[in-house]
Formats: sequence, structure tokens, C-alpha cells
Amino acid sequence: MTVEVLTFGCRLNTYESEAMRDLASRAGHAGAIVVNTCAVTAEAERQARQAIRRAHRDNPGARIIVTGCAAQIAPDRWAGLPGVERVIGNADKLKPETWAALDSPPAPVTDIMAATETAAHLVTEFAGRARAFVQVQQGCDHRCTFCVIPFGRGPSRSVPIGAIVEQVRALVAAGYREVVLTGVDITSFGPDLPGQPTLGQMVRRLLALVPELPRLRLSSLDPVEVDDDLWRLIAEEPRLMPHLHLSLQHGADLILKRMKRRHLRADAIALADRARRLRPDMVFGADLIAGFPTETEAHFAETLALVEDCGLSFLHVFPYSERPDTPAARMPQLPVPVRKERAARLREAGARAAARLFDARIGQEEAVLFEHADRGHTEQFAPLRLARGGATPGEIRRLRVTGATPDALLAEAA
Repeated sequence: MTVEVLTFGCRLNTYESEAMRDLASRAGHAGAIVVNTCAVTAEAERQARQAIRRAHRDNPGARIIVTGCAAQIAPDRWAGLPGVERVIGNADKLKPETWAALDSPPAPVTDIMAATETAAHLVTEFAGRARAFVQVQQGCDHRCTFCVIPFGRGPSRSVPIGAIVEQVRALVAAGYREVVLTGVDITSFGPDLPGQPTLGQMVRRLLALVPELPRLRLSSLDPVEVDDDLWRLIAEEPRLMPHLHLSLQHGADLILKRMKRRHLRADAIALADRARRLRPDMVFGADLIAGFPTETEAHFAETLALVEDCGLSFLHVFPYSERPDTPAARMPQLPVPVRKERAARLREAGARAAARLFDARIGQEEAVLFEHADRGHTEQFAPLRLARGGATPGEIRRLRVTGATPDALLAEAA
């Protein structure tokens, strides 16, 4: 029997789930079910609750442990679900002693806002993945009006560069060909470390100290926090993949101000233009919210237009979801059907943008990292599927694109 981990939410949760799988297994909790929750939307919480009920129904004798952001924010609510034996807070879930003491009486969920350190956890096995995630930062010091994540993750804390380098070296030695640097707000990396390195300085040192790493990716970036070293790497470093995911959220300045974001529409467009000038093959993804309180049809039209104005290809769209005790939840709300309808229109715009990218790549040669025998991703993070032939998971192959579907590029293995 193994430890089963059910993961909801972001890439950081994916990383932490693998760390918990390892910690729980080492502590002898085979057969346990760990549910790593997300608090970004009410839908994410609903899915996690549904998964817990299903797990208890299908495995009535299994011990169920719940953790993650939603559990951190409202531990009693999750502890009351059928079958839940333990709720573990975010500050404690990656500590070996937490899992070693799982048979002791439950400890209370600790105050995440008092957290001051982020330990570097070495994860060398990512179930079913050819790429690995490395946590470089944790927490957030900003207070966007729609977001509860700072209350689930605590203040911003950075992992020392030496520990990041050690992890990446171990992952490359274990056979991973691509590493994704992840965190809650990775562009805030460094102010709490000696010398106050920036994200770009850390990435530059990482690539210099681990020359055997073939491919490096970054998770979501804040548009106004890209530092000079990172700009130079975008221009000059081929191992930094030509795909940036941006935390944009909206395309209308008034809504961005009501969200308490730190950028305006022009900042997002300027970033995209500059990145493409430095690296013409750069592709962008973005997080976008539809139906934020007070959003008019004209405001929403500005978000739709931002897909074209920034040249976005991969959209992660959220219909706005009220989060308890946030300022946005006290603003005039749009009807839920309006939010869902606008989100659907935004996803349609994203599908058209992805189709344009796919069509432009037909006939081009792509370097593809295969996660499965018939599927992988290009350097621009475009999904690619083999119409014929196969590959070895973890292998990077150069293939010519022969066609496309709405969901992926197509190629044939020799």
C-alpha cells in the first residue's frame, strides 16, 4: 500500500504533495489519503470536499489527512467532514516531525502569519512527470482585494540559493530534463536573504552552477517585478524556456485598481512587447478573472482585448469567486450567471489564440519533452501529441509538426 495524495490548486501544491507523499511514506503511513486543498475559489474548495467524501465512502478504513490553504484558513470546517482524522496547517505539513507524530493527539493548526522560514525540501520523485518542481519562495506580502492566499500561506519567505542549486542538481542526476521554479509570488524572491538577491540573479547563478540542466521554466510572474538580470536571461539564455505565465487578472485599469494590483494595462502590454523584442519566439500564458465586482461589459471588453494586445496564447480563466473576509466580497457583486458567461467567452478567446499559435507552428521543428509515450510539450509549452510512433517519457526529441487539433500540435516519430 502506498500513500495517496489528492492535489488541488497550483504548481506549488503539486510540489508540496510530492514532499508530503515522501514524508508520510517514510513515517510509515501506507494507505493514508492526504488531501492538499486550495482556497483560490469556492469551486476548488467544493471539489476538495467532494473528493474527501468520495475517499471516505470508497475507503472507509483509511485515515484521511487534510492540509493546504483552505484547511489552514478554516481548519474546524474541514475537521468536521466524515472520515477526516487530522487537519495539518501549511506551516507544519512539510516538517518530518509532523508526520512522525501522526499517531499522537492532534496538534492545533498554527498561525501561518508567524512563519519566518521556508525549508528547502528535496523531492526527487514526481509521480508520472518528466519535469520536476522546485519551491524557491513561499507566502505573499501583497493584499489583492479578491485573494485569501496570504492568509493560507503567510508572509513571503525565500529559499536560500544554495539549497535551490542542491535540489536542481539532485533532480538532474535523477533524470529530470526540465525544472520549474515555483512559489506563491516568485518575483518577490530574495529581500529576506543575505545580500537581497533578485529572482533574476538567483536564476542566473542556478544556470551557471548547474550547466547540465537542459531546460528551466518559471511559474507565474508579476508584470512589474521582472528585474534587469531576468530580462538579460530572457534575451540571452536558451535554457530558459520561451514561455512566461503572467499574473494579469484583468485588462481594465479601474478594475485592476479595485483589485489592488500593482500594474496597469499598459504595463502588461509593455512587458509582452519587450519580451518579444528580446526573444521573438516568446509565448505567454496568463491568469485572468471574469466578473469581478463592479465589472461592466466595457471593462470586460478590455480584458478580451488584452488577449490580442499582449498576444496571450494560454489562458487560465477564473470566474470571480467571493472569498470570505476579503474586501472584494463586500463590493457590489455581479450575478453568478454573468460571471460564468463572461468566463466562457474569455475561454473561447483563449482557445482561438491557442489555435493561432498551433497553426503557426505547423511545418516547424520543435524540441519536445515527452511526459508520456505519445505526449509532451514544446519549449513554448505547447502540448504535442504523436499521431504515429512513440517516445520514451523524459526524452527530448526534435520533431517536425505535421498538424494540429484544438488541443495540441501533432507530429510523427520516425
